[in-house]
Amino acid sequence: MTDTHTKTLRPRTRLVHAGTARSHHGEMSEALYLTQGFAYESAEAAEARFLGEAPGFIYARYGNPTVRMFEERMMALEGAEDAFATASGMAAVNAALFCQLKAGDHVVAAKALFGSCLYILETLLPRFGVECTFVEGADLDAWRAAVRPETRCALIESPSNPTLEMIDIAAVAEIVHAVGARLIVDNVFATPIFQRPLELGADIVLYSATKHIDGQGRCLGGIVLGTEDFIRGEFDPYMKHTGAAISPFNAWVMLKGMETLELRCRAQTTSAALVADALAGHPRVKKVIYPGREDHPQHALAKRQMETGGPMVAFEIEGGKEAAFHVMNALKVILISNNLGDSKSIVTHPTTTTHQRLSEEQRLGLGITGGLMRLSCGLEDPADLIDDLVQALEAN
Repeated sequence: MTDTHTKTLRPRTRLVHAGTARSHHGEMSEALYLTQGFAYESAEAAEARFLGEAPGFIYARYGNPTVRMFEERMMALEGAEDAFATASGMAAVNAALFCQLKAGDHVVAAKALFGSCLYILETLLPRFGVECTFVEGADLDAWRAAVRPETRCALIESPSNPTLEMIDIAAVAEIVHAVGARLIVDNVFATPIFQRPLELGADIVLYSATKHIDGQGRCLGGIVLGTEDFIRGEFDPYMKHTGAAISPFNAWVMLKGMETLELRCRAQTTSAALVADALAGHPRVKKVIYPGREDHPQHALAKRQMETGGPMVAFEIEGGKEAAFHVMNALKVILISNNLGDSKSIVTHPTTTTHQRLSEEQRLGLGITGGLMRLSCGLEDPADLIDDLVQALEAN
């Protein structure tokens, strides 16, 4: 299948066919090249490949045929010029920042970020002389006030983890571009099916492929997508020499996951919308946060920026941690875990898991209370999920 033909295909078809490179055997399923290195026909051929004068793979840390199929399929889906797959989602975040920053640079980030992302920005980057400013993501005036000539990049999640705050990607991109900076968007919660950050003006988009792309709780993986100049000129050298490349086996699992990605995400989103509405009508639920509902603070932005409300729901009950634990422990179908994007529905208590390292002041400032739970809707029948939540909420 040619690149030109791929561009005319709809996303669901690209998810099945894009990037496939068959061997001479003509295999139907993508080949798994489980190899560390590659043999050369001659010493001269090895030299030419290392100099970049001849195409081909050199070492699995630099690239691999199976990994490249995964990268190219994601490129076709995202509309990106190039991509590099990483060992995990956090490896993608870390490398996307460190590959382009140096002492004296400045980063602006939304306050609502995953706990490990905050660790990189608050703890690691300052050790190397990079200053970070945090802003309320939905406040565009705060973004305008924060950027300055030495700002090199900005980082956002939209929707954010776990409170599903929406950030205007196009508007923030315009603000950071005005000072020559790049916008990095973590698009995990929206999924590549429902939001296209590069089309909205972002420069770099990244994913924890561990989540919806794998979709069945099997493997770690991540990917960073952007222009060819960025990926090959800045990201590629950093990755080659620091080593956080994805394994060929994990890339193969991601390829198989991508074949059903759209089908899964649409089913999960249908369930999320039904679950959100059911929770909103329950007397024990203080607040439901779902971008697809009209009562979401940035519902209009969500409608403009995302195709649907997405597969994630957050809800809060009275009674803090004790009450939340009681509900979680009473669930019979929905599982307790800190992961998301699985075919099995998962409930998470952010205060004591994913965001536990934050101070209480930081958590409360982000709306992460003891009574807040994050729900990743899976592929179960939505009626069973609603029944499970209702019986848990009403359990003595």
